[in-house]
Amino acid sequence: MNATYIQNSIAQLKTEIFMDVRHRTLQKYTGIPVLDENQLFYLLVPFLNGEEWQQEQREAAITVGIVYAALAAHDHIKEFDATSKEQQLTVLAGDFYSGRYYEILAMSRNVVLIRSLSQGIVARCEHQIKVYETEKRTIEQWFDSISNIESGLISKFFELYSFSEYIPIMEKSLLILRLEREWATYRRGQVTLMSKALEESARYAGSTYSNVIQEKIVQLKTELLQVIEYASFLQSDVKQALQARVEASIASTNG
Repeated sequence: MNATYIQNSIAQLKTEIFMDVRHRTLQKYTGIPVLDENQLFYLLVPFLNGEEWQQEQREAAITVGIVYAALAAHDHIKEFDATSKEQQLTVLAGDFYSGRYYEILAMSRNVVLIRSLSQGIVARCEHQIKVYETEKRTIEQWFDSISNIESGLISKFFELYSFSEYIPIMEKSLLILRLEREWATYRRGQVTLMSKALEESARYAGSTYSNVIQEKIVQLKTELLQVIEYASFLQSDVKQALQARVEASIASTNG
C-alpha cells in the first residue's frame, strides 16, 4: 500500500458521500459538502489494514462521513450573521445532509448503527455547547471535549464493528490536528470560541495558551508514535503510513 492507494481510497469515499448528498441549488451557493480528509483517512484505517470490510461497513462509513458533513455545515455558520442567502442555505445544507443520513440509516434498518451514531451526535453537541457555558473547566477537560468533537463519531463506528483497538491512534491523531489548526489560527491573530476557552483556562492555571497547546501537541505526538510502534495488529505498510503522517507533522511544526 502506497500514498497513491491511500489517497485514491479517500477520494473514492468522498465521491460516494458526495453522490448521496448532491443537490444542485445547495452546491451552487454553498459548494460541495465540507469533508475533512484526515477524518476520512482515519475512518478508513481498519479497511486499509485488511479488516473485514463488507458492504455494511462501507455504507456505515459513508453515513459517518455524511454526519460529519452535516455537522460541518452547521459549524461554518457565522456566529453573528446568518441572514445572507448563502448563510441561510448553509443552514439548510446541514439540515439536508442530516435528513439524508437518517434516510439512509432508515433504509438500511441498521438499528444498532442508528442508536450508536445518535448517541455520538448528542455527545458531540454537548461538548460543543460547553464553550457557551460559564462553568470553569480545566485544560484537560477542554482537550477531552475537542477530542470528542473531532473523533467521537468515528469511535462509535469503530466500537460497533469491533475496531476498538484503532481508537487510541485515531483519537490522538485527530486531536493533534485540531490543536495544530487552533494554534495556527491563534498565531494569525484570529480567535475561535474554543481558543478563547483554552486561553482562559490556561491563564486560570497560571500558564499561557502558547505553552499549553505546544506542550500538549508534543506530548501527544510522542505518545502516538509509541502506540503505533507497539501496535502488533497493524500491517507494516499501514504502520509506516501512520508514522509518516506523524513525522511529517513534526517536521512541519519544527519548520
